[in-house]
Amino acid sequence: MANLFRLGLIINPLAGLGGSVGLKGSDGQAEHAMALGAAPQAMHRATTALTELLPQRDKFVVYTVAGEMGQSVCEALGFDYQLLYTPDSWPSAAEDTETAARLLAEQGVDLLLFAGGDGTARNICAALGEHTTVLGIPAGVKIHSGVYAISPQAAGKLVAKLVAGELVSLSEAAVMDIDEQAFRQGVVKARRFGEMRIPAQLRYVQSVKMGGRESEELVLADLAAYVAAQLEDDVRYVMGSGSTVAAVMAELGLDNTLLGVDVIENGELIAKDVTAAQLLQLVQGYPSKLIITLIGGQGHVFGRGNQQLSPAVIRAIGRDNLLLIASKAKLQQLDGRPLLADTGDAELDQQLTGLINVLTGYNDYVMYRLGYEDES
Repeated sequence: MANLFRLGLIINPLAGLGGSVGLKGSDGQAEHAMALGAAPQAMHRATTALTELLPQRDKFVVYTVAGEMGQSVCEALGFDYQLLYTPDSWPSAAEDTETAARLLAEQGVDLLLFAGGDGTARNICAALGEHTTVLGIPAGVKIHSGVYAISPQAAGKLVAKLVAGELVSLSEAAVMDIDEQAFRQGVVKARRFGEMRIPAQLRYVQSVKMGGRESEELVLADLAAYVAAQLEDDVRYVMGSGSTVAAVMAELGLDNTLLGVDVIENGELIAKDVTAAQLLQLVQGYPSKLIITLIGGQGHVFGRGNQQLSPAVIRAIGRDNLLLIASKAKLQQLDGRPLLADTGDAELDQQLTGLINVLTGYNDYVMYRLGYEDES
């Protein structure tokens, strides 16, 4: 196996469980999330990424962890793999991720690929620091760190380049995480936990989320006033998370879930901090529109902190009924990179791709591209 690319693989099977049921994180919330009907997504997202490697399966060997932490996906895809660690109990814990990471690093893997969220990135960083090249497959609710690819497909494409022997630059990226208890109270307290070395391909790797208050207060006021004036009677408006949408709710004089999703109709709040299942019931078969913004610095519209907007919900509302609002400064931060949709449904992501109108001020729109497009 000396000439084969050595790929390390760790999957946090509990990552992202809290997203669809509005828990705004999964740390310590797995049982609660599953009781609310959440379904695990990390293995599916890891499979999506690794499917990109099927044409090169004879060029690499995977070093991984037992069961849902990696072995199951390798067997499903028919990859050659070596098992280096088996957790003592299930479900696995943070300590298992850290132990597995150290064992894979000791094996001398060329790249450690892991699926999870910011908590998983923290575990990997605590175990390895900057000594191993890593790449994250986004599977969590909170993904502020710069060590993640922009989508599972992008992660797979980038690994495929490495396996093929293409020249890929390396850089250091920040590992960030937030206080989940404060997050659930609507307060974002982000903290830097270190850096890790990643393959540096801007088409595939996301930027660190930019936090802080929106400084363009007049722009926000104009946006909010215009949106409020355009609301139609007898239409259900799904209000996405974030400070830009919060400005609209403030203009309407309605209570807002800063880091959740609310629903309004005829000027009244009819549902607060809804889950994906609740939201689908509210919009199916009823005239509905979605008001949403993007994550500053990253450009994600779907798939980061708003998993309540499930593929089923987005399809029920329809692309033509999306109202995307953002200041020009937020768009300029992207430096020409596209807006991103990482819904977990590749077919839907493709359907969302294309130019979209973005409301940037009072009756002021710009056209911007939504969706990652492969140029190969």
